Amino acid sequence: MISINRATISDRKIIADIGLVSVEEAHRGSCSAEELNEYLQKHYNSEAIGTELSDEKNRYHIIKVDGEPAGFSKIVFDEAHADIEHTRVTKLDRIYLLSKFFNLRLGFQLLHFNVDLAKTNNQSGIWLYTWTGNTRAINFYQKNGFAIIGSHHFKVTETRYNLNHHMFLSFV
Repeated sequence: MISINRATISDRKIIADIGLVSVEEAHRGSCSAEELNEYLQKHYNSEAIGTELSDEKNRYHIIKVDGEPAGFSKIVFDEAHADIEHTRVTKLDRIYLLSKFFNLRLGFQLLHFNVDLAKTNNQSGIWLYTWTGNTRAINFYQKNGFAIIGSHHFKVTETRYNLNHHMFLSFV
């Protein structure tokens, strides 16, 4: 059985633990192990995730298979983007799955859960950033209707930046 539920502050360790594994797997080739570890330790710990969960603008959801956490997402409604003319757009800030669940199409389910949630909240589209070297993610988003609309250098550490695509799916 697959379930998707909004995360609460009590889920911060689950999200941090999934993030440490899945973000490392997705971005392993983007920088040195030391740089990636520095990023993970800063952004994927219980305190950092707890702070984000405490902010009402952030909507985290956890997807579970038979009660076992398999991944999570984070969206932010009404998060404008300079390259998108629509004002009511949602940022898909994070979507990660543990690799052992890849064959279950959970990414598709979690993405479309968030798309539907954005539409229900009167959003005109949904956008995201993804590392240009993450061809698995880029292909996934393109298969689901997203288009590359720009790029920027994402700050990993004080001295490391990675080129990221900006991708957008319009609902109008």
